[in-house]
Amino acid sequence: MLRLDRRQFNLGLLATGATALAAPALAGRAAAARPVVIASLLGETKPETRVWLKIRDLVEAALSGRFAFNIVPNAALGGEKDVNEGLRLGAIQASLSTLSALSAWAPESQLFDMPFLFRDAAHVRATVASKPGDALKTKLEAQGFVVSDYVNYGARHLLAKEPLTRPGDVVGKRLRVIQSPLHSTLWESFGAVPVGLPITETYNALATGVVDAMDLTKSAYAGFKLYEVVPDVIETGHIWASGALVFAKPFWNGLSSEEQAVFQEAATQGAEHFNALIVADEVASVETAKAAGARFHVAEDRDGWVAGARKVWAAYADKVGGMEAIEAVRALG
Repeated sequence: MLRLDRRQFNLGLLATGATALAAPALAGRAAAARPVVIASLLGETKPETRVWLKIRDLVEAALSGRFAFNIVPNAALGGEKDVNEGLRLGAIQASLSTLSALSAWAPESQLFDMPFLFRDAAHVRATVASKPGDALKTKLEAQGFVVSDYVNYGARHLLAKEPLTRPGDVVGKRLRVIQSPLHSTLWESFGAVPVGLPITETYNALATGVVDAMDLTKSAYAGFKLYEVVPDVIETGHIWASGALVFAKPFWNGLSSEEQAVFQEAATQGAEHFNALIVADEVASVETAKAAGARFHVAEDRDGWVAGARKVWAAYADKVGGMEAIEAVRALG
């Protein structure tokens, strides 16, 4: 059963604007204010939540009293799959989502998950701001997701209970993967056994030995306190984790043209804010993890990592526009 249905989103609470991060209700305005339920996977201090505080404040400054933002942190409304289903139903009005999670509705998004395709954050931004990013927006809108802008979570690295620094070290290891076939294919190419799990179930799966390792960005690694169960970080940087600021299509279509323009501008500024926050947060996250005993390792035999990962290019080329589309992205920037 879809978790969002079971919880019913605590709609009685959410509609009042009573969450900790909701904008204060102003006397005389509450009845007219439209609720905007926003799901965040992480806590109040993380960029995934702070971006919505920025957007909320910008919208309130331009459209005072029209909307009551209810920002629900700490994955209280479920993992990415649940939240994305809620967006499509219109039960949630907005959220961040990795493009990996959105591949269930738009397989073309897997272009942005191609391992060792992107050189750095500037290369990622150049790609989402060009034809591939625009085409993906169109595809996702047809599936009920209005993408206002893209964000960059940073590079994904291998996290483990021991220093698995070489490709051969992961053979036979059970790796938690994001619920995306491409990610499963990636780790299968190295002889690992991928296990698809929502991020909300990952800590317990690692703690109990259901899985041995996983991959994630450094910011999320600290945000979920995964250093407590996988203290070794192997800095592979194999995938740059792109995401989207997403609004539910039913909500977006219910806005006036003026309101859409305000939300769009707020989201554009919010994406810039998020990308700046994530860089600073990654530095702080590394220090937090190290203080808790995490160990960071250089990935050895990088040519071996790249060779194995690029098997994914050939396997997924047809889904993302062909090898010419991959090579075009490689040449950008």
